[in-house]
Amino acid sequence: MKNTLQTRLRPLLVLMAAAFALHAALSPSAQADDKAAAAPKAALTVTTAKPSTSRLPITIGANGNITAWQEASIGSESNGLRLTEVKVNVGDVVDKGDVLATFSSETVNADLAQAKAALMEAEASAAEATANAQRARALDTSGALSAQQISQYLTNEQMAKARVASAKAAVASQSLRLKYTQVTAPDSGVISARMATVGAVAGPGTELFRMIRQGRLEWRAEVTAADLPKIRTGATAIVKAANGTELTGKVRMVAPTVDPQNRFALVYVDLPAVKGKDGAAFKAGMFASGRFELGASEALTLPQQAVVVRDGFSYVFRVNPDKKVSRIKVTAGRRIGEQVEIVSGIDANSQVVVSGAGFLNDGDVVSVAAAPAPAPVPAGSAAKAAKPR
Repeated sequence: MKNTLQTRLRPLLVLMAAAFALHAALSPSAQADDKAAAAPKAALTVTTAKPSTSRLPITIGANGNITAWQEASIGSESNGLRLTEVKVNVGDVVDKGDVLATFSSETVNADLAQAKAALMEAEASAAEATANAQRARALDTSGALSAQQISQYLTNEQMAKARVASAKAAVASQSLRLKYTQVTAPDSGVISARMATVGAVAGPGTELFRMIRQGRLEWRAEVTAADLPKIRTGATAIVKAANGTELTGKVRMVAPTVDPQNRFALVYVDLPAVKGKDGAAFKAGMFASGRFELGASEALTLPQQAVVVRDGFSYVFRVNPDKKVSRIKVTAGRRIGEQVEIVSGIDANSQVVVSGAGFLNDGDVVSVAAAPAPAPVPAGSAAKAAKPR
């Protein structure tokens, strides 16, 4: 009897359990819980921003050497004379006409005295020959002298005058040799090299000193052929020395040719004359970097942390309406402060991840948090901008 009752109640119990399960499945709260369990979980909480429009300076970066504007080679014009005194050394500032070195002048003074004596003798002989020629001319019509004698007196007069001219030339030559015993500066400037040694016997043409004319230096910047047409004479250039000191120069000349080996052209930038600590930072022969300032233009910019570099390319993560991010390849341009120019890849309406971008992958779900407004690009920051080469 008991077993029969259990057998009859078993189907009823099964139907009651199925009804309860169906009721639970159709409950709104249960459906919401199931949807919440099925929704993907946010991988990271991030802040976002849209690209802003800023006015960025247009610059071209370059490298090059600091060289002398012009160098003067100062040599010896004396022949076989001994150096007795050297008055300047490397680094000395000299003016035009200053005496740099002195040669022994005893031999030259003796030769000059001899030339002057020969001139006096020639002038005396010329005076006598002139007097005889005048008397011969006076007696020409009297017949006292033959035509041959008169011609001889006149010829002697011309020869005596020639000897005087020759003696004067010898005196001038010896005077010039005496002048050459003092080596003078052909222009004002700075002595950059000294080869003169006291006691040495220098031949004609021997270089004794090398001088940077007027102390002027220039920066010879190497610029690519693509950037060369953008640079004009008179453009401003900022030159940075190895210790960080900067000078503002002006483009003096753009080379008319491009080196066929490295495809770079030289741009010559005049540097201002500086003294003291800044002057010590710029020396001829030094390597220096710099940039040319060519104005400004409008550009889309993002905070620097929004741009992620992976495998040598620049990317940003765009937030889609479903809170998933898409990795977008962009082209980065100029940089100023914490802002980076976006040349291509996104538009001004794209919502881009800023903080946390470096930890994301394509397709990740993010939770967006509020972020403070980005600071505007400072108006006077042109000197800090640099265009990638």
